[in-house]
Amino acid sequence: MPEGALQAKVRTACTECHDSHIIVQQRLGNKAWSKEVDKMIKWGAVVDPSDRDAFVEYLSTNFPPEKATEPSERAGAGKKK
Repeated sequence: MPEGALQAKVRTACTECHDSHIIVQQRLGNKAWSKEVDKMIKWGAVVDPSDRDAFVEYLSTNFPPEKATEPSERAGAGKKK
């Protein structure tokens, strides 16, 4: 997961149920990430309501439709420098 203010919270909330590569491979716009975050919250992801919009911003900024995934990110190995 890329560095950012919400990195730890996103990692904790999302990897409770699945590996981070599921998130990294997603390429969604802001609206789609918003729906995805809401769906995951309904399914039990622990996200403080005050963090919800910041989660969507973090995900849509770091995993937008036009950004290619680096092989090391897909495998979950290494950090982006």
